[in-house]
Amino acid sequence: MKKILTLLILLCSVAVFSQRTCSTNTKLNELKNNVPGFSEHHQDVMEYIQNPNNEQANFLRGTNSPAVVVTIPVVFHVLYKNATQNISDAQINSQLTVLNNDYRKLNADFNSVVPAAFRPLGADVEIAFCKATRTPAGAATTGITRKSVGSSFVFEDSYYLAAGELAWDPTKYLNIWIGRFSDNTLLGFAYLPSAAGQAFDGLCIGDQFFGTTGTASAPFNKGRTGTHEIGHYFGLEHPWGDDGSSCGSSANNDGVTDTPATDNPHYNCPNFPSNANTCTNSANGAMFMNFMDYVDDACMAFFTAGQKTIMQNTLAGPRLSLLTSNGCSVLGLNEVEAIRAIAVYPNPVSKYFMITSPQVEIDEVEIFNTMGQLVKTQKLSLANNVINIEEFASGTYYLRIYNQGQFLKSDKLIKK
Repeated sequence: MKKILTLLILLCSVAVFSQRTCSTNTKLNELKNNVPGFSEHHQDVMEYIQNPNNEQANFLRGTNSPAVVVTIPVVFHVLYKNATQNISDAQINSQLTVLNNDYRKLNADFNSVVPAAFRPLGADVEIAFCKATRTPAGAATTGITRKSVGSSFVFEDSYYLAAGELAWDPTKYLNIWIGRFSDNTLLGFAYLPSAAGQAFDGLCIGDQFFGTTGTASAPFNKGRTGTHEIGHYFGLEHPWGDDGSSCGSSANNDGVTDTPATDNPHYNCPNFPSNANTCTNSANGAMFMNFMDYVDDACMAFFTAGQKTIMQNTLAGPRLSLLTSNGCSVLGLNEVEAIRAIAVYPNPVSKYFMITSPQVEIDEVEIFNTMGQLVKTQKLSLANNVINIEEFASGTYYLRIYNQGQFLKSDKLIKK
């Protein structure tokens, strides 16, 4: 009898890890329910980054400019309860390699996994990743921190607290926390750009689903959980939109025109074509091999051009400050372009908007109504500055942005 029970437990454990589970929507809903004004802010940010005609992003990209690959500095925080969970540098490096291949469409399995019908939609996202070489204080670093935590440590709740490892400035670094979840159905989660700059912002991932070696376990041992979750970090939603949404509902929308609408995730390795979960049947069926679905690591292999637009829009707004961080290449801008690159987002806005300036210092904004009356002045001191205009009437407003009394840029803002 004991042997039978043991076998059943082992079988259940295998079943637990046989399907991908992402907790990004759960974490997002916690913020919506617990933080006043966040739900409206999140909606505004998603509308901003899902707009294919985003003027700020188009300026940074340059309509006729050569491709500019943005390199994101990453710090890896390893939180371990035993020696096995204290994963090796080699395992961390293997994940970094996967990210750099997947986000540049250099992954060797693109042609073998992506059907011919979908290959023309595949995109080089023009994002690269490197381990940070400088701490926020300017000291040299390997880009890896390690900390032993107690057996009762709840990784998914406390990873970013003092009991875990405090984030390095999340406006300047992509923080990735690696540990062992107490919820053994969970692979990982990352926060969408509406949470940019928060202490918990970044990727939280189980060590068994990280990289391609060491403790990484099949079928999630090809580094694609990291690729998937960082897609969320750059603004991508699941192809079915919100969890539990049905075809035709407003929540059943990922804001991407070139990913066929579905109403449920796909698991394991489906056969192409499949219309099991599509909202409209077609010859090609669902794009289940997209990085933002739930299939096994070996069966997902690309981002689309539409998804690339959203990620580039995110880098032009909510995550613009990443472009000037220590340790990696930055987006080259001359002085005039640097001033023009000051980002005001989201726009239109419901309650509060952000101002980010990656290249030049700013310290004050003035807001005027259409009659030219000054209605608000606010000092600016952070990488991502929050300006609350909830009390403003709906309409058009004009901004003037300064540094030490010198006018730098004007902009227009729409209050919903």
